[in-house]
Amino acid sequence: MSDWNTSVIEDFRANGGKVGGGFEGIPMLLLHHRGRTSGTERVTPLVYLPHGDDFVIFGSKAGAPAHPDWFHNLVANPDTVVEVGTETVDVRVRVAEGDERNRLFAAQKAAMPGFEEYEQKTAGIREIPVVILERRSA
Repeated sequence: MSDWNTSVIEDFRANGGKVGGGFEGIPMLLLHHRGRTSGTERVTPLVYLPHGDDFVIFGSKAGAPAHPDWFHNLVANPDTVVEVGTETVDVRVRVAEGDERNRLFAAQKAAMPGFEEYEQKTAGIREIPVVILERRSA
C-alpha cells in the first residue's frame, strides 16, 4: 500500500470517517477487498456517491488506461465490507450498466468535475466502471 493511502486511511479512522486536506467535505469510504489471485486482504480509500442506503464508487484510476486492481478484485469476490464514517457495512458488489451506469456517472461528474477529466483521458481506451455497493442484511 502506498504511503499516501496509508496516511488517508489513518486520517479517516482517527477522525470518525472524515479526511482533511483536498478531501475535506468529500464523501469517502474505505473499501476492503481480497486480491483475486493472491488472496491478500487490502483496504483502499475511495470517494463515493451516496445512493439511497447504498454507495457508488468509480473505477476512474485518475484516467489511467487500465481498470484499478480493486475493481477486478471485487468482480472476483463481490461480498465485502466498507467503512463509512464510524460504521462497518457488509455490502455486495454490482457493476452498473447502460442507462443506470450513465446516470450515476453523470451525477458523480456533477458532484466532482474532475471525473469529467478522467473520462476524457480514458476515451476510446476503456469505459470507467461504476460499481454499486449494496448493503446486505445482517
